Parts: sequence; C-alpha cells; structure tokens
Amino acid sequence: MEGFHVTIRTSPGPLSGSFNTLWVTLIGSQCECPPVKMVPDGQCLLPDTTCSIVVRPEKEIGTVVLIRLRVEARPGFPNLNWHCRDVQLKLRADAAEVEHFPCNKWIKTADGDVELRSDRGKLPSLHHLSSYMCTLNGENLQTLRDHRARELEAKRQHIRWCTFAEGGIRCIDMTDAQALGPNLCYSRQSPGTNLNYIRGFLDRAESWRSLEELRILFIHNGQDNAVAKYVQAHWKDDTFFGYQCLNGCNPLLIRQIRSLPPNLAVTPEMLRDFLPVGSSLEHELERGAIFLLDYEILDQLPANVINGKQTYLAAPLCLLHYNQHGEMKPIAIQLQKTAGPQNPVFLPSDPEPDWLLAKMWVRNSDFQVHQLLSHFLCTHMIGEVCCIATLRTLPEVHPLHQLLMPHVKTCLQINIQARNSLLAPNGVFDKAIGCGLKAAPLLLARGTDQLRYSSLCVPDDLKARGLDKLANCYYAQDALRVWNALYRFVESWVDLYYCRDQDVQQDCELQSWIQEIFTEGLLSFSHTGFPKSFQTTAELCKFVTMLIFTSSALHAAVNFSQVDFVLWIPNCPAAMSRPPPQGKGSVTEEELLSFLPDINSTCSVLTILLLLSQPAADYVPLCCYREPYFSSGTVCKLVETVQKELKAIAEDIAKRNSTLELPYPYLSPNNIENSVAI
Repeated sequence: MEGFHVTIRTSPGPLSGSFNTLWVTLIGSQCECPPVKMVPDGQCLLPDTTCSIVVRPEKEIGTVVLIRLRVEARPGFPNLNWHCRDVQLKLRADAAEVEHFPCNKWIKTADGDVELRSDRGKLPSLHHLSSYMCTLNGENLQTLRDHRARELEAKRQHIRWCTFAEGGIRCIDMTDAQALGPNLCYSRQSPGTNLNYIRGFLDRAESWRSLEELRILFIHNGQDNAVAKYVQAHWKDDTFFGYQCLNGCNPLLIRQIRSLPPNLAVTPEMLRDFLPVGSSLEHELERGAIFLLDYEILDQLPANVINGKQTYLAAPLCLLHYNQHGEMKPIAIQLQKTAGPQNPVFLPSDPEPDWLLAKMWVRNSDFQVHQLLSHFLCTHMIGEVCCIATLRTLPEVHPLHQLLMPHVKTCLQINIQARNSLLAPNGVFDKAIGCGLKAAPLLLARGTDQLRYSSLCVPDDLKARGLDKLANCYYAQDALRVWNALYRFVESWVDLYYCRDQDVQQDCELQSWIQEIFTEGLLSFSHTGFPKSFQTTAELCKFVTMLIFTSSALHAAVNFSQVDFVLWIPNCPAAMSRPPPQGKGSVTEEELLSFLPDINSTCSVLTILLLLSQPAADYVPLCCYREPYFSSGTVCKLVETVQKELKAIAEDIAKRNSTLELPYPYLSPNNIENSVAI
C-alpha cells in the first residue's frame, strides 16, 4: 500500500518550536501501527513550519480515527515545550482531500501520549472545526469513547479539588500557577500603570496629618481620572451616596423592601421629614420607594490589626428612599446589627459630622463585602469552580468545553496568584484591609452560605431587588441587555447539539459536570438554589449564560470600576482606625480624618487597585474568540451575530453616556474582558 501521508504543523508563534524528537502513532478503527519517528536526527520542530512523512503500516489498520503524538527530549538540548497547530492526513500524495486533526496546544515531554482526533463532521449541518465537537451520545466508535474517558482520567489526576476557606466555595489543589502547565497559563501585557506617586508612601506607618495631604496624593494619582475627580467633589452628597449603591463598584447589594427589618430601630416619625410632603413611610414602602443596604454578614467578624493597631468593623443597616426626582438618598443608618442605646440611628438631620461619619462606615463595610464577596467570590471563585469541573468532566471535544474554556480558563492562574499574594500573610488583606486574614475565611464561608443562584442570574436578580425599572440604574439596564445578548448566543449554540430536552437529560458528561459543580464546588448546599442536574435545554442555557456573564460582564462591573470610586479614600476607606460611634455629637469634622487608615496601608490598597483596575493592553473583548474552532462553520456565524448585537449595545451606551454628567461605561461590551484575567 502507498501508506498515509502525515504532515505535522508547528504553530507560528516565535516560541512554538522545540528541539525535541517527535513520535507519531496512527490509531485506526481496526488497530494501531507502531510509533514512527517524525523528526529524525538533524531536523527540528521550527515555528510555523511543517514536517511530513509517509507511514506504511505493516497491516490494515482501517480508518484513522486518532493520531497519537509523543515528544522526547533530545540529549544535550533544552527540553522545550512544543506548540502543535495540527496534523494533516492524506491517503495519497496527490490527494485533494486532507483530513485535519486539530491540536492548537502545547505538548511537553511530561504529557506522555497526546491523542488527537479528526475534525470529520459529526453533525450534517456543520462543517470543519465546528463539527469537531460532539457529545458522548454522538460517538459511534468505541475507540473514541475510550479516548474521551482516558482524557478525563488524566485531567482528574492533574486537576483536583481543595478547600481554601472552611465552609467556602472550593478551589483547585495547586499553590504554584506554573504547575497548571502551559495550556492553562497565560501572560498579560501590562498597560503600564503609573505607580510613581504611590511608592514613596509605603513606609509611612502613621495617620494622615490633614485632608490636604490626601488631596495632594489624589491630585498626583487621579489627575486623568474624570470619575475619581467627580467622586472627590461629591462624596459628601447624599444623592451621590445613593448613586453609588446603584452604579458604583458594588451594585449587587441594594434591594427594595416592603417592610422594615425588625432590628432597625426607626419609626415613621423619625423619617417623616425625609419623605415627600403628605406621604408616609407606610405608603413609600407600599409603592416600592424604600431600599435597604444590610451588612449583617459582617457582624462579629474579627477586625484586623494594622501597623500594630486595632482596626474596627461595623455591620450597618442603611435605609434609602428613591424620590420623585429619580434620586436614591440615604435616610437612616444604624451601624450595628442589634438595636440599642449605644447603637443609635443616624439621620440626615443630625450634625453634619455625625451623618458623614455614618456614611463613611457604610462605605467601609461595602468595601469589605465588595472585595471578598461581590468580586472575589461571585466572579473569580464561581469561574474557578466551573473551570475545574469542566476540565474534570467534559472532554475537549464536548461542545460546552469549547464554549466555556475561553471564559473561565484564566480563573485558575489569577486565583492561585491571588491566594498566594493578596490573601496570604504580608499581602494587602493582611497589612491594609479591615477584614484581614482572620476574618476573610469566615466572610467567604458566610458568603457561600448566603449565595443564591438567582442572584447571579441577571433578570431574576434585578426583579427581586426592585432595580429593573429604575430610570437611573445604569448597571441594571446595561447588565440586562448584555445578559439577553449572551443568552441568545448560548441558546443558539446549545440548539446545535441538543435538539430536545431528552438530549440534555441523556448527556451523562453534562450531568456529571453540573453534579460536580454542585457537590464538589458548592458543597452540596441545596438552599443556594444552584442546579444539581439539567432537565431542559432552557435550564442549561440559563446556567451557561450565568457563567459567561459572571466571568466577563459582572467581573468588569465590579473590578474595573474599583479605582474610580476608591481613589478618593474618604469615599471608600479600606479600614477604620477608630470604633463606630455609640452616640451623637461626639465627633467634629476635623476628627473624621482620624478614622481613616494609615498612610502606608492606604497606599498599599491604592497600589493594588490601580493595577487591578486597568484592562490589559492585549485584552480580549467579550465574545471575541482567538480559538480556531470559533472561526468557521455555523459556530462562526453565531459568533458574528452576537458580536453584532454587542456592538449595537456599545453604541447605545456611548450615546447615552454622552448625555450624562457621570457616565457609566463599565458594561459597555467594548470594556468587558472575555474572562477573569486580572
């Protein structure tokens, strides 16, 4: 027989090549042939080159269904990883038909055998790389079913579960990001953040001497930040306080209420002057104009010791009113969970320093909840859980593996790095934030216990919190539009592979995936409302949309907005150096400065936020995919459709923002990264 004409293609990147020797084995539907050395002595796997050979099996192997690659270190040469683009197979040298075996990943000697499968069509409506994907029920050959099982077993040996905070969402059992391997690591091109005016303060373990010192620091670091300048000018205003609850860096907490919390010691008479003339608290509650911020989750957490000095935490309840002018304003603040004579309710009519200090305490509490729950738990850790489960239960050819990995893969590296730095001894939480290393695990556990699936599903969340119809809640408006665009994209994708609800129910890999997320990642907490299985395509579409939105849009909303609202430290102090007041009239405006964190801890927080709040110079926008399997066939058309929708949303947001005194840009698709990469 003439044999099989095999061509190996090395990817074009300058670091893609390797000195290593490559062995190739053809696995047929009947049997496999012995390994053949693809790169003989004297030849190399160079970037953007091909290497061809004719393989002549000694006996009939049938149709080639898998190609096995194995690299070996060449004696005396560095053992470099090799990035393989694909393998091409022809039955004759002059054959027009070429069969592709996609790879598009790094291969290292420690991988042992790496098996590639053909992109030969599985669905008649698809072609090329999009047809490379299929569910287990679409496999016709036992050889390919066995291949899926071997791949997952190898992944489970490498990717394992671990507990970071007892009672909290679980994470990957890995402390060094390099152990992930080259296919799960990434590099991020820094935008070149200027920290020159921050570094010189990191040794000053002392209080701020004056508001003027803070102002000078702000001028040097916020001179080009229009939002931060607005914050500095308006941070004392009640209207801006309420605006931040809707459109600041943590819009996930405020909610509409129809009755007062029993532990909030307010009476209708106390609030009468802050409601419309002729109205009442009861009426405003009935018409849905009363909102609440409740930080009960912080109650009794141990506050951090910073620079050898005790800091303090509160657990405020803040009542807000949405007035006839479309303004959200605070009307009552109680700084601790339990009402009592030493826990007064502060009102807008109180002396200005008292009322301003009460608002500062709310903003400090919001900082703790935002950083560890709204940001780290709800975006980073949810993405990590789903990424781990994807790697362990969905083989690479599963359609959901291909769809989800561009959105969740980066969570592993960035979260390992966060646990090794920000959340480690001598990190910023240890040295600068009120909720330090003793409180952080407790808060993550409480946050996991109180997490609800519905709160991560935008339409359900906005309706439940009464934000869906507020004219000036731009977070809600933009989040809903992005969610709906993503849902339509996911729905179209799912329809390619699951024609009926029964197809979903019978995909055992898919069911293992959601089961592992629920049991291993989310600790089998049934009260959270997360699904344990999928019974319908609609349930699947909703969950996948939630995951993509959380790992992209939600992260953009709560991460890239941070420095804008925190750069002026009094607006959002990371720690409080004095305890909450137990009465009124005990503080002057000059004394407010003494509640703020020390200079060095302030600048440590700003350093981190300045780094975290900048998109990478090479960031990938939402639904812009670099992976080859998105570039052809029906899948490519789906991507083009959602990109067109997202572009229209971005144009509408830009048009709206041009009319606003304070624009809301964070959920413009142009500003949303495709994954949690910082």
